[in-house]
Order: sequence, then C-alpha cells, then structure tokens
Amino acid sequence: MILIVGGAGYIGSHVNKALNEAGYETIILDNLSYGHKESIKWGTFVKCDLADVNKVDEIFTKYDITAVMHFSSFIDVGESVTNPEKYYYNNVVNTMNLLHVMLKHDVKKFIFSSTCATYGIPQKIPLVEDHPQNPINPYGMTKLMVEKILHDYDEAYGLKSVILRYFNASGADKTAEIGEWHNPETHLIPLILDAALGKREDIKIFGTDYDTPDGTCIRDYIHVTDLADAHIRSLKYLEDNNESNQFNLGNGLGFSVREVIESVKNVTGRDFKVTETTRREGDPAILIGSSEKANKILGWNPQYTNIDQIVETAWKWHQKLNQE
Repeated sequence: MILIVGGAGYIGSHVNKALNEAGYETIILDNLSYGHKESIKWGTFVKCDLADVNKVDEIFTKYDITAVMHFSSFIDVGESVTNPEKYYYNNVVNTMNLLHVMLKHDVKKFIFSSTCATYGIPQKIPLVEDHPQNPINPYGMTKLMVEKILHDYDEAYGLKSVILRYFNASGADKTAEIGEWHNPETHLIPLILDAALGKREDIKIFGTDYDTPDGTCIRDYIHVTDLADAHIRSLKYLEDNNESNQFNLGNGLGFSVREVIESVKNVTGRDFKVTETTRREGDPAILIGSSEKANKILGWNPQYTNIDQIVETAWKWHQKLNQE
C-alpha cells in the first residue's frame, strides 16, 4: 500500500486518483487543515497530524505500507516570511517525525514534494537539477533542509527517495472530479478565474518593467495531471532501481502574467479589470525549468504544454466549485 501524506490537498488528491487508476492501494493521511475531505474519493482515509507520532506509528503498524508520498507542507511564501516558525515546525520537524516512523517500520521508499524555490534567484535559465540551491525565503529553505536530510538518511539508513522539484502546479482533473481548492488562494490562475467570475474586483499585475517581452514575470506552468504521472513514474523508478534521485518537473516553457490573463479571457469569454502595480520583493523575472533529466530517466513528458489547455481544465473545475 502507498501512504499519501497530504492526500486531501491539491496535488495529493490528483496523485491519489492516478495511483488508484494504476492499480495501487492507497492510504490517505491528512489533518484537513488545508485539504478537503471531499477530495478523497479513493483509498482509505485516516485523519492524523504528523505532529502526533504515536498515531502515525499506529497507521504503519496497522497497514502494510511499502512507500510514502509526502505532500503535507505549508506553501505560502509570504506567510513563511512573516511566520517562519509555523513553516519550520510543519515542513521540517513533522517530516522528520514521518521519517522516524518509516525507519522504525523499515519502510524505505519516499517520494518528496519539493519545489523550484530551493534554487532561489536563477543564475541560468532553464534551471537544471545541479543549479546552486540558494533559497530566498523560509518556505524554500524548509524544502531544501528536507532535501539535505533525505541525502543524509540515504547515506546512513539506506532510505531511498525521489525528490521532485515542481514549478507552477496548475490546472485540474480533466473530468473536474477534483481540482485546485486553496483557502486563502494565492495561485495566479485561480485568482484570475475568480476575477472572471466576478468574485474579485480585479487581478493585479505585480511589476510591468521586467526584462521580458511584455514586461511581466514569466513562469513555467505544469499541469497537475502531468505531476501525478511523474509521481507514479518515480514510484516505479524506486521499485525498479532502489536508488535516490532528484528531478525538476516543469513544462520547459514559460508564459508571462499577461499571457495567462489573456488565456483566461479567451477561455472564459469574459472580461475583467486588470490593475498594474509595483513589483513584489524577490520575484525573479523568469523561472523556467528543464525536465530533460525526468524525460531521460523516468520517460516523463508533459501532455499539457499549451496554456489554454491548462486554463480550460481549471475553468471547468472552478465553475463547478463555485456552482456556476
């Protein structure tokens, strides 16, 4: 059985669906602080917090767990700056609790949800896996710390991990069975869709003077279904090779904030107010990742490479979520 920690969340729920469709049995561990029970449509659910080591131990005692996928990190970059303690406790200490119980029960296959934020300000685009890792916020630092811990645990205990560094997760299940559902929402596409629905007065562009073709930031958007596929491939990699590795997961393509806004207008057929304002501190002009390593070793190829395709799935889910 595969334990999905944070399986009620955005990416975890899509991975849960993909695993079950691939024939795996799953257990979902989530404290529902940010996840949604409604998103757990497959597998066995256990409400639990990683801070409760005894409860986590009971789960490993009760179920025959062979591998763990870990998604239960806090992800709000801004909040990590204003409240770093919350992030270090949850993202680092609680992960160590999980790893402690895994080792106790001799479960040594671990897939970790990391981030391109571990790289910090890019020195070269596209970003590759051996790019220096210099996070510029506590969120990115917590992810890098876990990466370092996993390296040491491999050396000392033989715990094998696949570290997956995501770029901008986006989109939704194509059938709109599940989708992106954050509260509060911080991701660009759902925020723009809220503007299209009239739930927001406007959508703000933070900075129009970047060194990019249209002056706005460029980001690499990767569809959540493609992310789920990469997790299954990573699991098979661990099963077949029993060795640790790290992979970037991105489209290798970049879309500017203006391009994403135009895509939402095209897909929804709606207009809305766009407000231009000043830059946010720490926003690089361009973040695009190379996924050549994932392609070569995992055989992974993103299927959603067009921004309109990504937005269409998000819009279908967003309408359902808001009952329009």
